[in-house]
Order: sequence, then C-alpha cells, then structure tokens
Amino acid sequence: MDVRSRNHVRVTGRAGGPVVVLAHGFGCDQNMWRLVVPILERDFSVVVFDHVGAGSSQLSAWSRARYSSLDGYVSDVLEVCRDLDLGPVTFVGHSVSAMMGVLAATREPEAFAGLVLLAPSPCFVDDPASGYRGGFSAADIDELLESLDANYLGWSGAMAPVIMGNPERPELGEELTNSFCRTDPEIARIFARVTFLSDNRADLAGVRVPTLVAQCSHDAIAPPEVGAFVAAQIPGSRLVTLTATGHCPQLAAPEETAAAITAFAGTAR
Repeated sequence: MDVRSRNHVRVTGRAGGPVVVLAHGFGCDQNMWRLVVPILERDFSVVVFDHVGAGSSQLSAWSRARYSSLDGYVSDVLEVCRDLDLGPVTFVGHSVSAMMGVLAATREPEAFAGLVLLAPSPCFVDDPASGYRGGFSAADIDELLESLDANYLGWSGAMAPVIMGNPERPELGEELTNSFCRTDPEIARIFARVTFLSDNRADLAGVRVPTLVAQCSHDAIAPPEVGAFVAAQIPGSRLVTLTATGHCPQLAAPEETAAAITAFAGTAR
C-alpha cells in the first residue's frame, strides 16, 4: 500500500524549507494541528499525517498484530520520512507520539534533525520503588481501561474534557470528545493500551539528536515532573514549560506552541 495514502500524508508550506513533521496523539488525527500549521508554513515545509486507524488513514492497513505495540507506529513514522525523501526532519510528537519519535530517532538517528516532545510521557504509571511519578497508579490505569472497554462513547465524553483541561473553554473539550468518538472503538481499545501501558523510560537515554521537551504548566495527564524526568534522561535536551494548560496546547495555545516549535526547529538543522 502507498505510504502517503495509508497515512493520509499532506505536505504544505515553504518548498525547500526545513521540514517539520507533526504527529498526533491518541484519539486524534492531523486536524488537531490545524491552528499551528498556518503559522509554521511561513518558515517550514510542514508534514501532517494520520496514524493508521485514525482520521482519513487507510483503515484496511490496521491490524492488531502490527499495532498492539509502539513498534508498528514507529515503523510507519520511519516509512513516511523515507517516502518523503526531504532529508532530516524535525519530528514533533504529541503525547504518545512523543515516544514514537524517541524510538524512531533511536532506531534511525540520521533521519532526524531534531525532536520536539510535546506533553510527553514515557510511562503513565507511578513507580514508587524508583520514585518516578507518572500521574496514575496502576489501579487508576486498570480502572480507566475497564471503563473504556465497557462504554467507549461514555468514557470519551467523561475523559476528553479532563484531558483537554481549560474548563472555561468547553468547546475545546467538546472537540476532543468528538475526535475520540470518531475513532473505531476496537482500534481505540488497542491504542489505549499501547498509550497507557507502555514504559519507555529506559529508551530516553538512547536519543542522540537535539531534543526539545515542551510541557504545559498544568496537565492532568502528564504532570510537570514527567517533563522534567524526560529532559533529565535525554542527553543535552532542553526543557520549556509553556504557559498553556491542559494536554493539547496545539489547540489551547496554538501561537505559543508554534513559537516553541519554530524557535527550536529553526536551529536544529
């Protein structure tokens, strides 16, 4: 299957400019970047795509065997980069896609000029033995996944506003709810387990490309301690705390998010 069709790849912006690839998180699609893209297009060639199973991707390409771990998604990211053949890219991974970027850059560092890890979490589950705080107890995650299995649409309506934050702007939570509800429930169940049960803490030290860790000032899903942990584990990385709140700053604060990406990607090459 053609990679660009499989992942609904779109390239816009400045032809010949530095390349920025934007990757969405769980329950979303490339539309989540729509407020950031026009800003980035002034200086960059901008690539957006849908993970298989999301948005306008080819659903026939999805299989439980390939996408029951991050590896299938990482392979897709690398295939997209190879197919574009635009040279080293700055990969911007939101939420779970941040760890896809980490794994892809570890596997093929020559493909990347840099990484922007936006609201990342290498492990959502607290690890009291090591002192790591991921934001959720193991029981919390079990309950979250059980609720998702029992009533995905109900879970989406309850969880999306919590993930989005910004309760004074209910339209943002409504948009994320609608995005979740457009996802096939079976695919969402598998991807939720990939998202919330993966532990990529040990992979962070293997990153050897310039990296920006961009966390939000308040995020119910990825608390500030997580961003600090990620930055401490990746050699030479830089941490920035956005004034934005919630887990989706590309919607809640697109100008600030785009400015952080621009400042980093302009010097990453």
